[in-house]
Amino acid sequence: MSLSLQNRHALEGHISGFSSFSNANHLSIVRGVAVISILVQPQRAEDARRALATIAESSARSCGPFEWLIVSETRSADSLLQEAISLDAASVDQSDGRVVMRIAGPDVRRILGKCVAVDLHPDSFAEGYSANLLIARIGANLARLAGDCFEIVVDRSNAVWLFEELVARGREFDLSAGFVG
Repeated sequence: MSLSLQNRHALEGHISGFSSFSNANHLSIVRGVAVISILVQPQRAEDARRALATIAESSARSCGPFEWLIVSETRSADSLLQEAISLDAASVDQSDGRVVMRIAGPDVRRILGKCVAVDLHPDSFAEGYSANLLIARIGANLARLAGDCFEIVVDRSNAVWLFEELVARGREFDLSAGFVG
């Protein structure tokens, strides 16, 4: 007897009833994303921060003083881990344990404002900024990618709860949702 394992996305059964097009405010669930956790010794933090910014086709998200997430939609986790080795850092592939959501639109700050206790004004939460925080009582990493576009990296075990909370809080803004990638 052979065992067949399926790789199912954590939100596979929860995105239904949404139209096939995106509204002005949209929550995208990104498939096939590589997510690497990096932890460096304090004396190497500044060197690591500069080196992480140069890794092609990825973005480094701050999680704390000496910790980052490296996120890439185009590179494999293995290739990112190889680059992390050169940093003399502890690195772990978190891709299967994390879910990446992107929320964008003209009302994104109002939607997220119902879920977070931080100021999302562009002067306070600038493009490229990221932080670990609570989003609807769930620990996650929030990054501002562009003007009205934020990305959330959350543990797989909390993804359904966070997805449902975001959809509920975005209902009045006609938030649509769907998979991308």
